[in-house]
Amino acid sequence: MAISISSSKSHLNNETKTINSESLEREIGDQGLRKQILKRGTSWQTPFPGDEVEVHFSGHVDGGACLDLSHDEETPFRFKLGQGEVIKGWDEGVATMKKGERAILIIPPSLAYGEAGSPPLIPPNSTLVFNIELLSWTTIRDITGDGGILKKVIKEGEGWATPRDNDEVFVKYEAWLENGTLTSESKEGVEFQINDGYLCPAMSKAVKTMRKGEKAELAVKFSYGFIEDGYGTTNTGNVVPSNSNLTIRVELLSWKSVINITGDGKVFKKITKVGEGFDRPGEGSLVKVMYIGKLEDGTIFERKGSDEEPYEFLTLEENINEGLDRAIMTMKKGEQAIVTVNEEYLCSREVSEFVAANSVLYYEVHLIDFTKEKPFWKMESKEKIEACERKKHDGNLLFRAGKFWRASKKYEKAAKIVEFDHSFTDDEKHTANDLRLSCYLNNAACKLKLEEYSEASRLCTKVIELDPSNVKALFRRSQAYMKTSELEKAEADLKRALAIDPNNKDVKLGHKELKEKQRDYAKFQAEIFSAMVSKMG
Repeated sequence: MAISISSSKSHLNNETKTINSESLEREIGDQGLRKQILKRGTSWQTPFPGDEVEVHFSGHVDGGACLDLSHDEETPFRFKLGQGEVIKGWDEGVATMKKGERAILIIPPSLAYGEAGSPPLIPPNSTLVFNIELLSWTTIRDITGDGGILKKVIKEGEGWATPRDNDEVFVKYEAWLENGTLTSESKEGVEFQINDGYLCPAMSKAVKTMRKGEKAELAVKFSYGFIEDGYGTTNTGNVVPSNSNLTIRVELLSWKSVINITGDGKVFKKITKVGEGFDRPGEGSLVKVMYIGKLEDGTIFERKGSDEEPYEFLTLEENINEGLDRAIMTMKKGEQAIVTVNEEYLCSREVSEFVAANSVLYYEVHLIDFTKEKPFWKMESKEKIEACERKKHDGNLLFRAGKFWRASKKYEKAAKIVEFDHSFTDDEKHTANDLRLSCYLNNAACKLKLEEYSEASRLCTKVIELDPSNVKALFRRSQAYMKTSELEKAEADLKRALAIDPNNKDVKLGHKELKEKQRDYAKFQAEIFSAMVSKMG
């Protein structure tokens, strides 16, 4: 749709007749569109395609008739940028303007009415000249990319952060049908987890794009606006007529960050009060906490510490269950959170006493303070070696107990302690080197158990770089390669290991396993090839 035109000449702003030669002129794009700035804007931002812009304008055909003046209207001229509602020269030129900017656009025929013109005022192949003032714009975003949810920002939010999938949001909203019927609202606000959804799919998708305090209006197509019941099925009933679109006004009041601590959905932390600074406890830190353990029905089964007398313990020393331990290590000083721990990360006592009737336990945690252990760079050479041996020993005990993640952390920390050996004597360097390689190998074993195969191969490579004849490193790296289907690399490592130690039982079994995998892979390839040939025939 083109902008309106008129034969009225009396209203033409003289600034569109005479271009100020002193104003800044530049070319936009490569089709001859030119722009001269008469008044600079008040910000650095420019509108995006889809935004609803408001302008005042006047214009004329170069050497010809005058066009409409929006200044005559009480309300500005509005259009959606980049949606074909105006001529291309307007879409491209206004997209470069800032709020409050006034500029002259000199638009060639190819970006206006072309060879046909727009009789009777605009002859064929006419160049148009417009004086445009960009008053403001409203941000409109196509959230789904298919026009299913269009979001118009009514009030900008604070900061830059937006909620994530697991976060719990608190919103106010009103939802209307196309006929103006109010179908749902929450004046006092409602809290829900984004992944669980609320009201309709559009609500969850939209709030993930919003900032704290932001108000927005959503134009929602029926496919994103149907009401869902508690079982995830469509439940329109008499509430939403078939094929009815929705308009939803929503305000994001706040949200609580929910973090998947272990990455497998078994331990979550919901932050209820943000902590101070950026530092967090590390492995072996002395933490001061207070926490309350609850069952799913709210029954309290454990209390530890208070503000006056906090509970103190060293992290990753099996003083509390692994899930809670790992969650506390992600907290900042003063942070408060609700931690949800699945039975896989509970200690045996908790599992036997509580999990029979409860799949998870809940902990309300306040990290009051923490002190990190002495950093290795402040240790004397002897201290470093002793600390490394101690942590390696702790890692070995944990590995035997099947606690591979904790063991991995011990080995990782132990290796770092002796990694830099500038102050070591020759004897100490030899001892430190042996300890470091042993920690790398033991950690690689942990990574294999944890199915972190790329990390396992990386650790083995570090050993092989320092000790090319290390059979254990070659064997464990071959295991990692087999798990990632890098069979040629696995075979090379096993052959090297067998050349060094032909009677090694583990290596011989590994080579047998590799041959079976190679046969299976060859058979699979043959079947694929056969299927391709049959289709071609």
